[in-house]
Amino acid sequence: MSTPSTEPLQFAYWVPNVSGGLVVSKIEQRTDWSYEYNVKLARLAEESGFEYALSQVRYIASYGAAYQHESTSFSLALLLATQRLKVIAAVHPGLWHPGVLAKWIATADRLSGGRAAVNVVSGWFKDEFTKLGEPWLEHGERYRRSEEFIRYLKEIWTSEHAELNGDFYRLHDFDLKPKPVAAEGRPHPEVFQGGNSVDARGMAGRVSDWYFANGNSPEGVEAQIRDVREVAAVHGRTVRFGVNGFLIARDTEAEARAVLREIVDKADREAVEGFGAAVKQAGQSTGDGQGMWQDSGFEDLVQYNDGFRTGLIGTPEQIAHRIIEYKRRGANLLLLGFLHYLEDVEYFGRHVLPIVRELEAAELERVP
Repeated sequence: MSTPSTEPLQFAYWVPNVSGGLVVSKIEQRTDWSYEYNVKLARLAEESGFEYALSQVRYIASYGAAYQHESTSFSLALLLATQRLKVIAAVHPGLWHPGVLAKWIATADRLSGGRAAVNVVSGWFKDEFTKLGEPWLEHGERYRRSEEFIRYLKEIWTSEHAELNGDFYRLHDFDLKPKPVAAEGRPHPEVFQGGNSVDARGMAGRVSDWYFANGNSPEGVEAQIRDVREVAAVHGRTVRFGVNGFLIARDTEAEARAVLREIVDKADREAVEGFGAAVKQAGQSTGDGQGMWQDSGFEDLVQYNDGFRTGLIGTPEQIAHRIIEYKRRGANLLLLGFLHYLEDVEYFGRHVLPIVRELEAAELERVP
């Protein structure tokens, strides 16, 4: 088992900047994708113990998300509406030029006092590229491009004479001014990524600051963390780890389980099956056939990052103990989705997070 961090766990939430919420279901959802709702939510999350928010990236209607706000501009809006929250904008290499994005993020970082971050998404949805007239690369090539993209961002953010000669991107004695905010332990905006494949884990170990794991069992997450750490060690690096989870906390376990059952029973079957077909095709294109969603069943895919598999469903006490189990396995952060965001985020901050902190304190007392 991994040695758990002595630092407090951090928490992030998925920004509902696309319609349809975080589940592909026809269940009633009191979550709204509007700017006004999201500003209220961001401020509530900030007061409820969340350090990060992740803005989703969708370019066209797909799998329950009929409408989408663009991720980088929406992230900046949330940064300017909050005081402490760090906002991660999901971005696609191939749809962004890295130098343009580097400039954009540097400006957002300056305007927000050093709170901007990016999540580099290699891409699984072919139509988002081809319908925009952009080429769709094979799986391994998408990750090679993403790795160069991240190297480019870090080089341009930190060097006064930025140079890069890659297969996809090049830099020639370029000096970005102003640079993003630099602070101790944060030489540039944080770079996140996800992915399950060998390509994804290798890229994380070589270049990313954070690796997001899809929803999984504690044992499954620990295996991914171990793989990334082995690559990172070879390159003299450290990587931090986030785990995706869909959280349903209620006063009794029966109530929480009933909510989950209703979500699945009212799933938009056509949308879920369409999503499943698309992502499994993308995952099967990996060299080892171990891309994301390869072992996801119908129920898992109702929450499109396998959030139910993390098992954060039950009473506050049950969920807090489950969260601590992920910390023991090496997680530094939990990335959470909710059904009714305003109500559920407030409930989490009031009832779940205090128990997590108590358990963390008790664990520290046992550390020799």
